[in-house]
Amino acid sequence: MVADRHYEFAVLRGDGVGDEVVREGLRVLEAVSVMDGFRYRTTEFPFGAEHYLRTGETMSEKAITEMGDFDAILLGAIGDPRIEVGMLERAIIAGLRFGLDLYINLRPVKLYHADLTPLKNKGPADVDMVFVRENTEDLYVGIHGFFKKGTEDEVAIQEMVMTRKGVERAVRYAYELAVKRDRKRSLMLVDKANALRGQDIWTRVFAIVGAEYPTIEQQHAYIDAACMWLLKNPEWFDVAVVPNMFGDIITDLGAAVQGGLGIAASGNIHPGKAGMFEPIHGSAPKHAGRNVICPMATIAAVQMMLDYAGETAAARRLDAAIASVLGSGRVTDLSTSSGIPTPRFTDWVLEELRAHASEGF
Repeated sequence: MVADRHYEFAVLRGDGVGDEVVREGLRVLEAVSVMDGFRYRTTEFPFGAEHYLRTGETMSEKAITEMGDFDAILLGAIGDPRIEVGMLERAIIAGLRFGLDLYINLRPVKLYHADLTPLKNKGPADVDMVFVRENTEDLYVGIHGFFKKGTEDEVAIQEMVMTRKGVERAVRYAYELAVKRDRKRSLMLVDKANALRGQDIWTRVFAIVGAEYPTIEQQHAYIDAACMWLLKNPEWFDVAVVPNMFGDIITDLGAAVQGGLGIAASGNIHPGKAGMFEPIHGSAPKHAGRNVICPMATIAAVQMMLDYAGETAAARRLDAAIASVLGSGRVTDLSTSSGIPTPRFTDWVLEELRAHASEGF
């Protein structure tokens, strides 16, 4: 955070519906900045499918370094069926995660109205949790290979790599978050150390670091059981810390519990450095330009970005506006079948912000 409350935000609209959702996120950012008295400037970067098809460039090392000097990065979506599966995602999303050492993937799972969840007899009081997913190790380090590729004897290998430093900093961040949230003051480790013995490093580090946080209850679940509990008893969860691969899976399950990809946002962060904030729904190219995509996930990503930048009052204001819109019952579907045009969601959020501006919301 800059002393005069001026921020520099990098913007990557990306592919498919990315342009549409970022447009709506920036509408909200502008309104909140006026209400809360901070200034900002956005700088757009062109990386995505169209840029690659035009220039052959996916993402430059220079751009990654440059984006590291911003206060935060807002990403729309990456991916295009005209390009090899995963190529852009590895170059741009993983490029920023690894290039800027964004070692925490922060995924809030919060339900705003009972009508939005597929779970029966569950409401907002039951679904309010945060997953801390380790973001730069595990099966995502890119150590893989093929032997006799394309033959009937082909062998494929993918290495899982976990370091003491990588595990400890994720676990420590999660304990600190459990303290800061001050909700249930509990932290759950989710792993599969009974079968994947290398993950015993998580078990040991979780206990060692936990000794420094005697007021935080330590819980543990294997990933298969945790997925079951998330559906049966979401109220058991407060903060959970998860290795990278399993975190990728269980957080999407969490998105379904909170109402779908239309509200699911994430932050890729390294405390004290630039963070990258995004909706998790992907580029959904078949819906691009149809004005049917829900932008609430991107608006929630802007809320996370403001909180990370230090504009906590603005972040609270925006979170309250989101809660008011979704908690009112007027939105019962966050999918592309909702019948609600993309800008209308944003209009409602802006109306709530303005209606409660004098109250501090």
